[in-house]
Amino acid sequence: MTALLTTNLGETPLIGRGKVRDLYSVPTAGRDALLQDALLIVATDRISAFDHVLGTGIPGKGKILTQISLFWFDLLSNLVPNHLITADVKSFPAALQPYADQLEGRSMLVKRARMFPVECVARGYLAGSGWKEYKASGMVCGIPLPAGLLDGSRLPEPVFTPSTKSQDGAHDENISFADVEKLAGAADAAQLRRLTLDIYRRAAEHAESRGLILADTKFEFGKTAEGIMLADEVLTPDSSRFWEGASWKPGGPQPSFDKQFVRDYLESIQWNKKAPAPSLPDEVVERTKDKYLEAFRRLTGRELSV
Repeated sequence: MTALLTTNLGETPLIGRGKVRDLYSVPTAGRDALLQDALLIVATDRISAFDHVLGTGIPGKGKILTQISLFWFDLLSNLVPNHLITADVKSFPAALQPYADQLEGRSMLVKRARMFPVECVARGYLAGSGWKEYKASGMVCGIPLPAGLLDGSRLPEPVFTPSTKSQDGAHDENISFADVEKLAGAADAAQLRRLTLDIYRRAAEHAESRGLILADTKFEFGKTAEGIMLADEVLTPDSSRFWEGASWKPGGPQPSFDKQFVRDYLESIQWNKKAPAPSLPDEVVERTKDKYLEAFRRLTGRELSV
């Protein structure tokens, strides 16, 4: 199977390409005008590490991520509205049908929303940038935490630790809730915090039932005339730390269901983390793909052929 690194949908207007997803405006069937309230998100097989898109993709990764997101959108639908219109390619506008082979299993037709300029992060465990900030200050995003916690420790309660939404490959920076109020307004900031923590608790409970720990995750929200809704992707190994529950032991990094094989390889070749990004050997590609598929199977209880 060949990795899909770049989509090409002919005359369909491309809005932009992220590290993984390509975003399009949606042609109205039989007309030149565009639907003003719909977008097309296509998850490619690109993979990034250390803020760079690598020269090698992971075949099927975009399909795995999309199917995980669709699972969560359905599971969480009674808790928070989301931007999904349909993921059934046969229901897409006629102008997109010639590209069904690129779109099948990895695309979503979604509502256009005004996106909030913050990453809404929930942490139930101490890891990553949260651990680094805690070591330096005893706090995360201005929230004091108990003394004596270790890398990988479970927190007394999940916390909302927002960050900036990086542009052009820049690092996200942790910010305080007061900063979110300035960016989004007090009322919306309060709702973003409540939704983030409610979704995290529901998702962590489900993950635990599957033998997994949801250590932390980040969400993106948008706003339409209907109100605030969950958008983009959700609770995939690209946006979340899932750990094996049976082997969890605080005191260091935990094995995770993500692109750790990729990071480990890049560290082993002593890449300077500057462009151009290197390609990956076949073994790393296959092991990474298998890890993403395992995450899908564990979370959903289903098999996926990619």
